[in-house]
Amino acid sequence: MAGILDSVNQRTQLVGQNRLELLMFKLVGRQRFGINVFKVREVLQCPRLTNLPKQDKYIKGVAHIRGQTISVIDLSKATGGPEIEQTDDCFIIIAEYNRSVQGFLVSGVERIINIRWQDILPPPEGAGKSSYLTAVTEIDEEMVSILDVEKILNEISPVSTELSEEIVDETVGESIGDKVIMIADDSTVARNQVRRALEPLGLNMVLAKNGQDALDQLKAIDAECEHAIGEKVALLISDIEMPEMDGYTLTAEIKSNERLRDMPVILHTSLSGVFNNAMVEKVGAQDFIPKFHPDELATAVKKWLKLD
Repeated sequence: MAGILDSVNQRTQLVGQNRLELLMFKLVGRQRFGINVFKVREVLQCPRLTNLPKQDKYIKGVAHIRGQTISVIDLSKATGGPEIEQTDDCFIIIAEYNRSVQGFLVSGVERIINIRWQDILPPPEGAGKSSYLTAVTEIDEEMVSILDVEKILNEISPVSTELSEEIVDETVGESIGDKVIMIADDSTVARNQVRRALEPLGLNMVLAKNGQDALDQLKAIDAECEHAIGEKVALLISDIEMPEMDGYTLTAEIKSNERLRDMPVILHTSLSGVFNNAMVEKVGAQDFIPKFHPDELATAVKKWLKLD
């Protein structure tokens, strides 16, 4: 497994081209799963784990890695599957989500594949609210599932969506009248976190489940506008990683459309890396806010609504 991520730092050119690379892995059984390489710091053989008093039932233990203590989540158990009993031959995927580092215990790690976001599809409609998937794709004639890691992490350690008292201001919504804010994110949990965080600003919000859905909705709304989308939509808050169309491509599409281009776009993502600021500038987004700090997000919204 050594060297599987050696070239990760050379892969940033994929971002903004509506492509991604997935690290494929298995839990218990034959089903294959994928995680975006840009979320991954390293992959290593599972070290000795230490149990902590009153640790969450999905935490297999903690590992001491490169001077850092990292919680290791049994990804199979956390998604409703059987517990990974023996860890000797297992691996830990060290990943960074929402400004924190986690370890995901998996049974096996396979390889990295390069794929287009267009080939990443939303999960089947029948999956229901209990589904832990944000997307699926097909590799070698087999389905690969992409997990809703934000949902998993939120169940283990719920994210606060409350704004500080000094940030709360219901007159923000009044100042933009009937205009709406659009929120685009493939994670139901993430969409609702943003919605709850912004409710104290008195905003009207519409939701989109991915980049293509957001673009379709924006074009449909624009068709009812006399001059431009700004008559009805004041701002877009978009995730970056989304099936069918990622947030960078969505932003580029918006900024190349004469009737949509003046609408401010805030990219709001758990992706980390130095390439983010360069890509924000490249595609023309107005701002980049790492997930998830409600005060920072609300402050950025007020700023781009010209209220702060």
